[in-house]
Amino acid sequence: MRNIIQAADSGELGEDVRVDAHADNLAERDGARSWYVLIMLTVSFSLAYIDRQLLNLLVDPIKRSLLISDTQLSLVQGLAFISAYLLAAPLFGRLVDMSNRRNVLLTGICLWSIFTALCGRADTYFELFAARFGVGASEACVLPVGWSIISDIFSARRTPRAMSIFMLGPLLGGGFSLVAGGAVITFARHVRVQIPLLENLDVWQMAFVLIGAPGILLALLIVLTVREPKRTQALVAVEDDRKFTTREAVDFLWRRRGFYTRIYLALGTLGMIVLGIPSWLPSFLIRFHGVAPAAVGFRFGMIVVTFGAAGVLIGPWVARLLEKRGYEDATLRTAAFSLLATLVASAAIPFAPGAFGALTAAAAAIFFSSLPTGVMAASMQRGTPSRMRGVVAALYTFSGQLIGFGLGPTSIALVTDKFFHDPKMVGYSIGIVCPIAAAITAWLLFSSLRHYRRILAEERAAKALA
Repeated sequence: MRNIIQAADSGELGEDVRVDAHADNLAERDGARSWYVLIMLTVSFSLAYIDRQLLNLLVDPIKRSLLISDTQLSLVQGLAFISAYLLAAPLFGRLVDMSNRRNVLLTGICLWSIFTALCGRADTYFELFAARFGVGASEACVLPVGWSIISDIFSARRTPRAMSIFMLGPLLGGGFSLVAGGAVITFARHVRVQIPLLENLDVWQMAFVLIGAPGILLALLIVLTVREPKRTQALVAVEDDRKFTTREAVDFLWRRRGFYTRIYLALGTLGMIVLGIPSWLPSFLIRFHGVAPAAVGFRFGMIVVTFGAAGVLIGPWVARLLEKRGYEDATLRTAAFSLLATLVASAAIPFAPGAFGALTAAAAAIFFSSLPTGVMAASMQRGTPSRMRGVVAALYTFSGQLIGFGLGPTSIALVTDKFFHDPKMVGYSIGIVCPIAAAITAWLLFSSLRHYRRILAEERAAKALA
């Protein structure tokens, strides 16, 4: 295939042969194997988020065991991950572009499984922080691998839907963790009693040990059933497996900085909402409304799974409706308007009547804040070479973790500790931080529309010349 494309580029082949070569490549996409690989990638992404939400459900037991404050725990939720991503995300992005992506994913899965189990062995705040650092560093591999592979195994028509399914991973993983959290804790208590070597562990520690085990099984399944796919180019009839230097990648991003800078910042401020609400809403329901932890895990977990998944899957459908009405920037336009609804819903959380009202407002906030994830990811793949998708995706997840994890949970905790001076008021902190983040995100997305339209025009011109 590569020889054919090279011959075509040098003028040795006619236009009809170039088209046939491109058609042969497309024939390999969108098949049953493509969907199976997508399932494996989505499961991997889900598994990476299970331990994160489990930590949110175990906030108070961990605080009591390690004698720490909300702010200290929020640093485990946020700063440990930020520090890890500062080091790991760019590294994984380049590895994805330069090496075997399946093996990169396998390495990450094994590492985060080990570090998750080590969280359960933590007896001090420093040990827990260090283990979470390791989890964050290893989990940084998933998004670059997924973005790069999905764009190679699906056609341009199917990529937005496939990307949306992949972006369901965090919602499914986080939601499952909350729904099954009570069962995991109960099972951990039973296992701890039955195994003498584990009897000195607290229940929350045993829960992390159990959650770390499935990753090893997933890695084995991927080894046996998934192979490295061929790399392709985003633009029609322009396929090239050459490796871009770091300088070339930087130049590419700099030429489109008006678009990429706004999207990366928007992803970060959106992450403040997507990560902030699940981090502290369970504590708000437990502390302020007196809901039992097991009930919170099941109810809120079901909301995260159902409304989050609905938002991600409906996003491409809404964008397609706007495209039919003539909006070529429909994907980002859909995302921008959804953030206006997110602003209203998140502001209503602390003022809604009772626990049911708070959950209803949270459901709306989760739906509208999840809606942009798939369409934003798909829009960033337009015109991006295969050997640069890892870097683009790494910067995407880097900004999300840096701003989202760094400011989301911690800013809510700081407002609670420093302004309200009352742990029960954490819901009002959500109602302050998340609407502000939603307003900033909406402005960034609306201001990126003209830059996105310019990229689409460049893509059309490149296709016309191909």
